[in-house]
Amino acid sequence: MSVPVHSPEARPWASITIATDLAGIAAEWRAFEARALVTPYQAYGWVRPFVETVGAAHGMDCRFALLRDATGALCALLPLVLTRRSGIRFAEFIGGKHANYHMGLYDPAFAAGLDSGTARLMLVEVARAIGGLDALIFVNQPPRWQDIANPAALLAAAPSPSRAYKLALIAGDGEATLRRSMSSHARKKLKNKRSRFADFGPSSMTLARTPAEIERVIDAFLQQKAERFRSMGVPDPFAEPAMHAFLARAAAGDGDATPTIELYSLDLNGRSVATYVGAVQGGRFSGMATSFDMASETIKTSPGELLLADLIRLKCDQGYAAFDLGIGEARYKTTFCDDHDDLVDSFLPLTLKGRLFVPVAQAKRELKRRIKNSPVALKLAQRASGWLRRPKAGAVAD
Repeated sequence: MSVPVHSPEARPWASITIATDLAGIAAEWRAFEARALVTPYQAYGWVRPFVETVGAAHGMDCRFALLRDATGALCALLPLVLTRRSGIRFAEFIGGKHANYHMGLYDPAFAAGLDSGTARLMLVEVARAIGGLDALIFVNQPPRWQDIANPAALLAAAPSPSRAYKLALIAGDGEATLRRSMSSHARKKLKNKRSRFADFGPSSMTLARTPAEIERVIDAFLQQKAERFRSMGVPDPFAEPAMHAFLARAAAGDGDATPTIELYSLDLNGRSVATYVGAVQGGRFSGMATSFDMASETIKTSPGELLLADLIRLKCDQGYAAFDLGIGEARYKTTFCDDHDDLVDSFLPLTLKGRLFVPVAQAKRELKRRIKNSPVALKLAQRASGWLRRPKAGAVAD
């Protein structure tokens, strides 16, 4: 289904079309992302497997807004999911917590030509073309991408609760990259850990390519994650079967297309002691998740950090320009990264219900930001979360 909505010539877009058939826009999407401002999480090879696995499992209602100029050329593409909460219907970018960056795809010249007024008009007309929306809620947005302003972020109301950590790579020189991004103390510790790790036997870093390798690394990743979250007393966001299907499908690729998701494992004597899941697009590697075997005798050598260092060296050798470790606070991120993206949230109410809902949504995001920025408050929140999830006395275990 598609619904074209035409705009006056004064606008930098001539028409807006809302599509629901992902396969039907595959060729145009792939061609556009090759020249567009796009994060790895809006690459077709990431969005399609996510929609067809996790999205299908949750009954997600996805819409794809395509904006064209007067010649019919694509100038923007917004991959959106419609959500209903407390009687409010709003649109947000596809991916949820599994996507570190939320953004549309934009022609660079088109994005550079928009100011906050035209960006707002663009989003209002996209919402009108979809129909029935009370608000647009775009969180965890990079304010700029490839040094060009992200149009939807021009309407940002507040900073996101967490930042994303990154480092620029020096092509062909992983050691120089690590010397620049890490302190001498951190590099010395890592070298000592590498030496102790070598005492356990021969090891190798594996990129899962074949179906058997993909299954093996996903199984190791999911088992390691499950144990980690169980020890923390918090829900495992990777536990649902659809996540396995998503990772497997995205890592296998789609026909002749290069897979958008890469799965790495640090193998010791043929057994995975750490894994890393990342998304790739346009010379950038974006870390999605990492895990390690908590029962391994190598645990004190930090195998996850050893794998990460090897992966940074590999991406330097492959000519990648940027490497990010995603959203969230973790010691290893500040150890390896010397830069970050301060992300922002945009809230655009469209109806009276939307105007009532948006302040509540903003207040929740601001509370989350304040908690994350306070070590004491964060620790209390984590303890309270764990306490609330404890089974009640007399409850029957599954």
